Amino acid sequence: MKTNIDDGRPLLGIALASAGYACFALQDAIVKWLVADYEVPQVLFMRSLVIVLITGALARHLRHPSIMKSRYRGTVVLRAGLMLVAWLLFYNAAKHLGLAELTTLYFSAPLMVVFLSILVLKETVGAGRWIACIGGFLGVLIAANPAHSPNLLPAAMCVIAGFCWAWSTILIRLVSRSETTLTQMWATSLLFALACAVSFPWLWKTPDMMGWLLMICLGLVATIGQYLLYEGFRYAPASALAPVEYTGLIWAFVYGYLIWAEIPAANVFVGAALIVGASLVLVIWEKQKRPGGERASSTQ
Repeated sequence: MKTNIDDGRPLLGIALASAGYACFALQDAIVKWLVADYEVPQVLFMRSLVIVLITGALARHLRHPSIMKSRYRGTVVLRAGLMLVAWLLFYNAAKHLGLAELTTLYFSAPLMVVFLSILVLKETVGAGRWIACIGGFLGVLIAANPAHSPNLLPAAMCVIAGFCWAWSTILIRLVSRSETTLTQMWATSLLFALACAVSFPWLWKTPDMMGWLLMICLGLVATIGQYLLYEGFRYAPASALAPVEYTGLIWAFVYGYLIWAEIPAANVFVGAALIVGASLVLVIWEKQKRPGGERASSTQ
């Protein structure tokens, strides 16, 4: 299976990442449903366990090389730690912040990704990506419309969670230079599950039938979302995919309406329109930047 990065098809990377973030928005909705009855570490453990079982079986069947022998194995461990910190901080902050504050603060992550892509990956970030990233954040700000200043500690937790997610995103791009998507997902989720399992003596609660069903669905959705996002980073630079994350807000409001009958206010539609516009700017920029790129890559 191909493991090297192909920057010749950024539009494919954008499409894959967009689908991945749609899955992540559904994942967050399921987690919101579950944390009303179960503790965050237990929910995250079940999510990770499903990912480990699926990716481990596929990687073994496809004979992917072991990531334990990779020169990036330390990076994989670091990324698992960053993701664990991000998830724990984010969902604990959610207990003290409203959706507006939580969303606005957390969506500082794509801007951080752009800056880190310059510092760590030495990517060249053009005007189109900056416009899309900043425009998307403005859309989030309008849609979220924080009514008051959030509590300082939960707000700080959310911003730190955003930074951890941004850093882990950069590490995906780095590790994808040599490792397959399935082995990355397997190793990261295994470490993630082991860390969460430590809390079981104090936090475990045996799920009922609906709880088991939701946790299994959570794992399946997370598996698909992670795979699409990881693959997206093979075809597009991190700075190009950063603005795509803002599309997750639109899906969040869609799922909120479908599951909890939440009707967005007018400002949400204005912000969503700005996010969509920013995403279109990104697509047009990447398409004009690499004329004939898709045709060229298809002949390789």
